[in-house]
Amino acid sequence: MEFIQQDNNKNSIVSIKHNVVTLSYTTLSAPCFISPKYHIQIPCLTLDKLDKMTLFPLSSKDNIDILIIGTGKNSQFLNPQQQIALQQMSIGVESMNNESACHSFNLLLSDARLVGLLLL
Repeated sequence: MEFIQQDNNKNSIVSIKHNVVTLSYTTLSAPCFISPKYHIQIPCLTLDKLDKMTLFPLSSKDNIDILIIGTGKNSQFLNPQQQIALQQMSIGVESMNNESACHSFNLLLSDARLVGLLLL
């Protein structure tokens, strides 16, 4: 699926196919983390391994206050302990399928929101 590019200076998503995400100037394989000014592939990260220790180094690279988690083809949800741990970091968290997550990320990015995207 292709997306409309919003801003060349930010990591807006141009397309996503299977587990490959194309940004305006690079391509990443999921799992990966994308924020307005930072991106990185994260090998072997799964939803059940997501915690504060995993997320802190990512969120500290670029100030974010919303984290969208793309959980693959189908939506999955964080368990209550994970939700509490991430809320303690003062980061709002939403989980959804990868396609919806990419759409939401681009929309929030175009509104100059401090958003991060974690695709699993």
